[in-house]
Order: sequence, then C-alpha cells, then structure tokens
Amino acid sequence: MDHFFWEFDRICRDHAIEIDWFFPNTAAHGTYTSLHIIPFGNVSVEAFFLQHLIGADTGYAYIITHFVELCTPFFSKLRKLTDATVITVDHNPRPLHGYPVRKRIEKRIKGILFSRYIDKFIGVSQYTENQILKDFGRSLKRKTAVIYNGVIIDDIDIRQTQHIVPKFMTASHLRFSKGIQDLIEAVAGLPATARDLVKVDVYGDGPYKETLLENIRNRGVENQFVFMGSRADLNKVFCNYDFMIQPTHMECFSLAILESLAANVPVITTNVGGNEEVIVDGVNGFIFPAADVGRLRTLLAQILKGQRPQNQEMRHDIELSFSIRQMVENHFQLIKPKP
Repeated sequence: MDHFFWEFDRICRDHAIEIDWFFPNTAAHGTYTSLHIIPFGNVSVEAFFLQHLIGADTGYAYIITHFVELCTPFFSKLRKLTDATVITVDHNPRPLHGYPVRKRIEKRIKGILFSRYIDKFIGVSQYTENQILKDFGRSLKRKTAVIYNGVIIDDIDIRQTQHIVPKFMTASHLRFSKGIQDLIEAVAGLPATARDLVKVDVYGDGPYKETLLENIRNRGVENQFVFMGSRADLNKVFCNYDFMIQPTHMECFSLAILESLAANVPVITTNVGGNEEVIVDGVNGFIFPAADVGRLRTLLAQILKGQRPQNQEMRHDIELSFSIRQMVENHFQLIKPKP
C-alpha cells in the first residue's frame, strides 16, 4: 500500500487538497517525508483520532479509513464530532468457512446500528463487496462500490525464458492461513521421480516459519524448499520463475498475484477471496479448492509433465485493469472537487 499512499497524496496535492495521514509512526522511505503524518503511537487509531477531533479545528471534508474494522461504535462517535463524508475501505479477508453463527449475528446487529454513520463502503474486490453486504446487510448495496488494488507495472521485470523443468516460488506472510503447509504436503506426496524435480523458493517471514521448517524436515523434503526471507524487491524476482504458488485459505485481493502476472508468471492459487476475479483456470494460471492437498498435488504433477496455461502474455491484462494509476484515480474520484 505504500505506493498507493504516496501517489494518492501526490494527486491530492496537485489539486490543492491537503491530507492528514494517521499512521502508528513516521517514516522516511519512499516519499513518506512529503506526507503530513500524525503518528498515533501505541494507542488505537480510532481512540487517537476521536481525541484529535475534539482538540483541533480540523475542518475535514472527508475521512477515509483503511484497515479499520467496519460498523463499530467508533463511527457513531465520529458522526457526533464531524459532518465530514466518511468512506471506509475494506481490505480484510474472511475465514475460509465463514464466521461462527454468533459473530455473524453480531455483525448484522452492528450493521443495523452503525452502518448509517458510514457514507461509502469500498471493497478491494467484488468478493469483498459481497462480504460487506453479507456481513452487514444488503440494504447497504446503494452505498458500496469496488475499487481494485493496483500495482506499479513499469517496475516489474518481465520473465524472458521458460525453464524445461519449471521453477516455483511462493511469497507471503508465513502464517497458517497462507496455506504453505498444504504445499509442503502436496510436494511430499508426489512420486519420488516427480518430487526430485520440484524446487520451491519461499519468500517471506512470519510466526509460522518454524512450524513450516519442522513440517519440511518431518516430510523429508528439505531439498525441495528454500526459505529466502523477506525481500523488498520482489518486483525484480518474479521474472526468474515459471510459476508463483499461492495456496492461501483466505484473501481479499492479492497484490502478489497481480505482480506475478505482470511479470508474465502464471499463478497457481485457491478459489478464495478475489483470486478468481483475476485468475482464470487454465488461462493465466490454475485454480484449486483451498486446503485441497490432493488437487494441488495433481496440478503440480501435471505441470511437471508439461501442462501450461494458455496465456503466457499476461502483463497487458494487468496493465489494462489493475495498475496503481487506475487505483489512485478511482479513489480520487470519490473526493474530487466538483467543477
């Protein structure tokens, strides 16, 4: 999201719109130094912002939230302090099998009580918009919209060669919900002749790393997986591979998928979240049911035998529909001054 924040701030400044950004702390990388950041430290951003409104004459015309829980008492308290138009952007994936009944009821009640204080709900995929309506009530349809996430196309290197034995990578935060354990099981269950051909480079870090390493040792696939750590330059890395594998159990709309496709690297991923809004099975990648180790294993075996998606030139499609430029422009249209 860094590049989105930088570019959104720039286009607003170009139109004489000033933004106060509320982040946990200040930052110096990229163009963060040009943003007017108000750090809120270790307290909740909601509590800090409400106090900020009480103590300052802000004159905000719009208040936009990212990564803030929807339909909570915060929004009713906010309405008492400001007449600003409130827009909330939902980036949050839902559990694979949905919420428990109790939580579903709680969310529906919160929708009844607090959705009236939010003027616009933005989902980062059609899946997300559908989940907003499912969580908080279909009566919100008139004030929901989809704005897809985007990537900086020009910064992503393009794959130039296709290896005879395909090279695989995966890139994610290492936690259970990302499904890397399913990939380990799928590879471990391949026939030995196929398994010995598999090499998966794992990019990322997280709390589940040690468990994954233990799984790899227990399943005897140490030669098949290499943990590469976190990289800030994945846009230069995707092009070295033939497939990106994302066996996730929950997702809203994955930037890693967009970046991989922009590098002309097809994606093997699950049927969750907004994945199927960008991946067409057999065309620019392959789709399998989340947590279905057997189906993933079959896909890997077929790929090792030579199966490939139909479309090997995917960058143009991403440029047309999922660029950072389009993302920024679509968000700016929400607040663009009327002529």
